[in-house]
This record gives sequence, C-alpha cells and structure tokens, in this order.
Amino acid sequence: MDHYADKFLTYLKVERNYSRHTLINYAHDLKDFYAFLEEKKLADLDVIFLRKYLMVLKEKNLSKRSVARKMATLRTFFKFLIREGYIKKNPMSALRIPKLEKKLPMVLDENEVSRLIESPDNDLIGRRDRAILETLYSTGMRVSEVVQLSMEGVDFIGGVCRVVGKGSKERICPIGDRALRSIRNYLELREMEDQRQKKKANPRALFLNHSPHQAGSRITDRSVRRIVDRYVEKTCRRENISPHTLRHSFATHLLNRGADLRSVQELLGHENLSTTQIYTHVSTQRLKEAYDKAHPRA
Repeated sequence: MDHYADKFLTYLKVERNYSRHTLINYAHDLKDFYAFLEEKKLADLDVIFLRKYLMVLKEKNLSKRSVARKMATLRTFFKFLIREGYIKKNPMSALRIPKLEKKLPMVLDENEVSRLIESPDNDLIGRRDRAILETLYSTGMRVSEVVQLSMEGVDFIGGVCRVVGKGSKERICPIGDRALRSIRNYLELREMEDQRQKKKANPRALFLNHSPHQAGSRITDRSVRRIVDRYVEKTCRRENISPHTLRHSFATHLLNRGADLRSVQELLGHENLSTTQIYTHVSTQRLKEAYDKAHPRA
C-alpha cells in the first residue's frame, strides 16, 4: 500500500475513532485492492476498472456480505481522497453495487432466554457466566462493551452502567435488578476466593478470566462467545446463536412489550434509527405468525 492508504487509516483511527477490529478489516480490504491495482495510479482509475475488480471479487466465491464490505471500504477511501484533494474524480460514484437483502436477526423467546440465563452452576465460574448472560440481555450491550466494563462503570444504586461503544462513544445503559444481583453474587464469591488464595486480580475489570493460566485477567470477546455456546448447547440446542442474539432478543422483547423505537435506539447505541428499525420487522413477523396460527379465517 502507499502513503494515501496510511493517511486514510490514520484518519479513521484518530478522527473517526474506529475500533481496532474495524481498522484491521479496512486495512485488509485495501491490501487486496492494491494487489489488484498493481502499478496503476489512483487518479487514473475509472468505473470500468472498478467493475473488473468487482467481478474478480465475485469470482473468488466470497459471500455477498464480504464483497459489499470491501466495496464500502473503497467508497469511504475514495471519498477521503476527494475531500483531501489527492484525486479530482471519484470512480466509485458511477459504480452501482447490488444491495444486500436485510436478514431478520435471530431472536430467542422469553422462555428460552430464561432457561439460558438460569443454566450456569453456583460456583465462581457459574456465577460469572450467569452475571455475563444477565448483563448481555438486561442491557442489550455488544460483547465488546460487556468485556470492557469496569467496576466503577456500574452504579448499583442508580441501576445504570457507563458503556464505551463504537467509536469510543460513551452512553448510559439502564441495568435491571436481576443482573445487578447476579453481578453482586459473582463479586462477593470472587473476593472470597481472592482472599483465600491470597492473589490480586485486575482491580478495575468487572468480568475476569478464571482459567489457571490466565486467572485474574480481563475476560475476552472469544471467551464470552464460548460461554454462550456452552449454555446454548445445554439448554436450547439451536444453531447460529451468539452473544449478539441476546442483544437482538433484548431489542425485540422491548418493542413487543410497548417500548418506543427511539428509546430502543438510544439503549442500543445506534447512530441511525434505520438500524434499529429491523427489530420492528421481527416484532411484526411474530404478530403475523400468531395471527396466522390463531385466526380461524387467516
């Protein structure tokens, strides 16, 4: 890659506050594009060249979502180049990219959520796992937000959490009494275990890794995904259930029970209301299913 790509990635990191994971994806997409670019200059590119690149991506049998992401990276990249005056014409502006079909998110029903959350044991790891599951469903947080929670970020009296979301933006999330009770139960037993073993854990992290080799360190996204997989296998045995499914369930259950869309948008930390509107489709679909099942002349 060249200095234009480096400047673009620095812009995303410094000015847009993109997450490390997103920056890695952008860098990977640009690396693939530059490999196809070879010796050609960015200023000389036209829509025909970009169509050829789009065809190459499709011939690699990439998923439609992966192709769309790579083209979205290029769209953002060329807008940056135009704005900074590095090129005079934007070849992406004339390229039509097929829109992706919006998939309805996977949602657990309320009974499935209850069975999932109540399935961990009452030992230290079980209490931690239940506290994590309760927090995911009670707040609708992303996994990355839950693992970054700090002790001082949870207000047990006010019943809220301070969350750092995408783009390092902070928001306040209400958290329910059951989740707070589960967190207290976990912290009480964790403190007793620390005193018994005379060890010092991470003083700020809310949820810790308790495996022998990494005990005391902050739990990771991957560990939370494994935790959810384990209890899903134990309780409902449905496919494609992830920690994000609890976020989807959180939003859908709120709307089903009468919450307004704007409030759900704020709770989820969505910038655009259109992102939140997908959950109204889920709620409507459930209503239609109930209608078709129960109405005598449906």
